Amino acid sequence: MHTYLVLKTAHLVFVMAWMGGLFYLPRILVNLAEAGEDAAVRARLVLMGRRLYRFGHIMFGLAFVLGLVLWLGYRVFPSLPTMVVAGSGWLHAKLLIVALMLTHYIVAGRWLKGVDAGKPLPSSTALRWFNEVPVLLLVIVVYLVLAKPF
Repeated sequence: MHTYLVLKTAHLVFVMAWMGGLFYLPRILVNLAEAGEDAAVRARLVLMGRRLYRFGHIMFGLAFVLGLVLWLGYRVFPSLPTMVVAGSGWLHAKLLIVALMLTHYIVAGRWLKGVDAGKPLPSSTALRWFNEVPVLLLVIVVYLVLAKPF
């Protein structure tokens, strides 16, 4: 049980680190959209965004691997508890929402890369709405994990 709790703790820490990037990267895009033609500000924001995007991918990767171990690790380590039981449809819903969050993160990263290539960003208003999507998805994930409604 101790190993399970250590794995779950590490998974949650890496998820929280990724969520920080997921919340802040769109905010950097908003700032880029509002920066105008100030090259120094734009260069700094792009650099910050690139570093955050890379950091977020590492955190997601670690959270994903640990999540897989928590989900399917019982097959390799029989003494490891599992969440795979009859009636764990909530887990599949959670994984679908996590896939949507990852897609959101990748879209933000592509927009950031597009700025380097000279492509325009969506309006700052659209980016502000885009920035709110992960918060709503996170609320759903937390509910699913805590309530396990189905």
